Parts: sequence; C-alpha cells; structure tokens
Amino acid sequence: VQLQASGGGLVQAGGSLRLSCAASGRTFSGYAMGWFRQVPGKEREFVAGISGPGGTTYYADSVKGRFTISRDNAKNTVHLQMNSLKPEDTAVYYCAARISPVAVTTSYDYWGQGTQVTVSS
Repeated sequence: VQLQASGGGLVQAGGSLRLSCAASGRTFSGYAMGWFRQVPGKEREFVAGISGPGGTTYYADSVKGRFTISRDNAKNTVHLQMNSLKPEDTAVYYCAARISPVAVTTSYDYWGQGTQVTVSS
C-alpha cells in the first residue's frame, strides 16, 4: 500500500484545515487507517483512527470534538477535518494503514510521507 498525504499548510489559531490521504491498492476497505503527528524532538503520537468499513473511529483526547476522521472507500481516500486549530496542533501529520479492518491506536503497517501543519497564534 502506498499512501500520499496532502492538505497541510499555515493557518491561524481557530482556523480549519482538511488533510487527505490517497491510498493505492484494490482492498482499501480491508485496511484500518490512522493519522499521527510528530513534533521535532518528540515521539510520533496517535491522532485519529478509523476502521476499514468506516463505522468505528478513535481520537486522541487532545483532538476530540475538534478533529473528524472519515474515509471514502470508493475513492481510496481518508480525510482528517481539523477545526478550532490550536498552536499546539502544529506538527508533521502522517497517514497510516493497518493490515486489518480493526481500528486501533498503534501497530500500523504502512506510512505515507508527512504533511506539515502550522498553526500560528
């Protein structure tokens, strides 16, 4: 599976961004998908995950109520809608795929390149 993330950029605090991740492959619905983020000098952290069929989602406590993960299995894409952004959301965001339709917060198998999100105060 190859993953291509896009949609990052610079936004003011309180603003919104929508990240997208396009996946290759013919069995996209068989993969749980996730978004992670990393700040220089810190470990990569889980942000959100969604099951293969899309019926189950998980969020980090820090983004609950502000971020929404969704997927379109017909288009092999997963999105992360980020609202009410805060400066502490600034990071490189990565999409990831897991060889299982079960959504989890760890143990992902494939990773895309990152996309930078910068939130100014």
